[in-house]
Amino acid sequence: MSTPGELVTAFCAEWGSGTPESIAEYFSDDAVYHNVPMAPLAGKPAILEFLHGFLGNFGNIDFTVHHQAEVGAMVLNERTDRFVIGDNKVELPVMGAFEVRDGKIVAWRDYFDMAPFNAMSAG
Repeated sequence: MSTPGELVTAFCAEWGSGTPESIAEYFSDDAVYHNVPMAPLAGKPAILEFLHGFLGNFGNIDFTVHHQAEVGAMVLNERTDRFVIGDNKVELPVMGAFEVRDGKIVAWRDYFDMAPFNAMSAG
């Protein structure tokens, strides 16, 4: 069995070429995913629905993890997420917090600034 840190590393890599279904498999059935500027998503079905919409609209995303720390079942990583929205390439600095139980992500919180998205809307 992999460590929580190894699981999160594999999960982050999956976003580069995975499908909504392959990414959703990392979550427990009762997981909570919270992009902190937005409302949280509760349960694997809600997360999978989000993944279909996100990947359907923007394609795959590259997570570049700069630092990662693991303490017990908690994994924190500092990363840059890169993806495309229309003609815009987005580089989003993110701080992620993952809670892992029984080899699945049970909670994922990402903290980031909405300014890059707001700038595209204003432009």
